[in-house]
Amino acid sequence: MSSKLVAPHGGKGLVCALLEGAEREAELKKAAGLKQVEVTDRAKGDLIMMGIGGFSPLSGFMTKADWKGVCENFQMADGTFWPVPITLDVSTEDAAGINVGDEIALVNKGKTYATMKITEKFEMTEADKRWECEKVFKGQGEESADDKFWEIAPEDHPGVIMVMNQKEFNLAGPVKVLSEGEYPAEYPGIYLKPVEVRAMFDERGWANVAALQLRNPMHRSHEFLAKIAIEVCDGVLIHSLIGNLKPGDIPADTRIEAIKILIDHYFVKEHVINAGYPLDMRYAGPREGLLHATFRQNYGVNNMLIGRDHAGVGDFYGLFEAQEIFDRIPKTGDPGKDLQCKPMKIDWTFYCHKCDGMASLRTCPHSKEDRVILSGTKLRKALSEGAPVVDHFGRDEVLVLLRKYYAGLTEKVEVKMQSHAAGSAM
Repeated sequence: MSSKLVAPHGGKGLVCALLEGAEREAELKKAAGLKQVEVTDRAKGDLIMMGIGGFSPLSGFMTKADWKGVCENFQMADGTFWPVPITLDVSTEDAAGINVGDEIALVNKGKTYATMKITEKFEMTEADKRWECEKVFKGQGEESADDKFWEIAPEDHPGVIMVMNQKEFNLAGPVKVLSEGEYPAEYPGIYLKPVEVRAMFDERGWANVAALQLRNPMHRSHEFLAKIAIEVCDGVLIHSLIGNLKPGDIPADTRIEAIKILIDHYFVKEHVINAGYPLDMRYAGPREGLLHATFRQNYGVNNMLIGRDHAGVGDFYGLFEAQEIFDRIPKTGDPGKDLQCKPMKIDWTFYCHKCDGMASLRTCPHSKEDRVILSGTKLRKALSEGAPVVDHFGRDEVLVLLRKYYAGLTEKVEVKMQSHAAGSAM
């Protein structure tokens, strides 16, 4: 049976750098004799995505030309669309002992994740990092104004903090991935490779598939978005981030369990798949929305649900900037190089007491006072402070699970409320 699904991004099929069997064993043995370079958790997630084909057509970390092109105009050096730099930073000390042509082993917390053949080594000055931050993380929100961005972002924007803390050099080159980390064991049936997700779609005969990106537990607005997609597509992939988040965010196992409860009680199961992917959040706002669409294409998804403040941080981004950015990205006319996964642009959604149901700004004529404003941040803030959660915000079965999680926390993290989440822009 031939697949009806969208082709993987990049025009080369699924590009998978993961070695298996005897080939993997031989490479692991070789890796033990190579220079060991400790990599960040973010790089670990990037390596696993390169391993399983989630980052097709990437087969390694980006060159300076790729980095510059991606930051400047969303394209790698060969013209292939890509929205966020995928780079590997190393210290001056490590870089001094590494030359072009060398092979190194990439290690995270004692585990070897890959070997890498160095094709380029380039310095990242403070000015380079600031330029990357301005291109990738600066948006159209109040906190991105020229007089505010560098005053606020170094303290409050986790993506900017991450980039400014990167080490002094970047290494480029292809990788051979040797481990999928803890994900297969910790998330069986949830951590799925693109080839596995595509097979599930094909088995169900799906051709038109939407993805819902989640980093928060699923509240009524998320549920509504997923159901809108199910009405107009063959099915929906509820795809949760199972890598690292910022302090105060709810861990993956709790979020996955919450989604399972919702699917069991409120969805027709034949039209929904619950899965996770092994990346850390980059908190790149609209650009991260584009990244979500790019790698979802590799999973066989051709529609990316983009709602209010998708992947937003604080008040750095406009309310629907993550939707609008899809209209501004370059197109070469080559389907292999251009992004084929399209946005499903959904207006601000909420529960309306007068409508007596879920609605959006496009469908509800009533006032702000009639509406229950839903956001993951607002939910986390209420739960973390032990405050009551207003009616129609979340499903009771899910709130029981989340309250139990918060009750077990020994250390609380303050949840900062942005204006979007509070509903002040409505």
